Amino acid sequence: MIHSSFANEQPDQGEHNERLEFLGDAILTFVSGAYLYMRYPERPEGELTAIRAALVDRAQLCHFARSLNLDRHLKLGKGASQSGSRQSARLRCSAFESLIGAYFLDTGESVQAISDYVTPMFETVVEVAAKKGLKDDKTRLQEQVQHSFGEIPEYVIVSSSGPDHAKEFVVEVRIKGKPYGRGHGTSKQAAQKVAAKATLAMLL
Repeated sequence: MIHSSFANEQPDQGEHNERLEFLGDAILTFVSGAYLYMRYPERPEGELTAIRAALVDRAQLCHFARSLNLDRHLKLGKGASQSGSRQSARLRCSAFESLIGAYFLDTGESVQAISDYVTPMFETVVEVAAKKGLKDDKTRLQEQVQHSFGEIPEYVIVSSSGPDHAKEFVVEVRIKGKPYGRGHGTSKQAAQKVAAKATLAMLL
């Protein structure tokens, strides 16, 4: 698997994997949606969407990549390799998406082949993903921050504007004093939820 850093340093060694990542991401979105639709016939669309987001988020795809030792097969540029990028969750997630994209092409564009390949992986984690996905974003963020940083996130009102009956709030998440995601909303609580969601996207 060729990372863009390697391709930039050695362009004669082949194309990097970013197009395959794009393809793999699209296929995983579809296959995971179809899988959950069949597995949970009683769940409404909103719950299925939340579970799917947890089932194929960066942390989960990184777990799949780690179980396959994909990091060992990555060709990285010297700088990326020396900086420890091989252990990056984002890079491992991208490697798994690339694998799925490549497998799709190698099987003659067979969605069924991809489904057969990833369904056993989904089965091992889907119940955990369901519990995780159905938690609200503020709860998920608090758990993630406590696990990773040993403290709880702080929600800071950056600004508020508009008349009392139609105020607009801007809230920023801060972790150890460092700013992360921002959210806009017509109430402090609504803005906090958007900010929490934005921060989760940055951390996972």
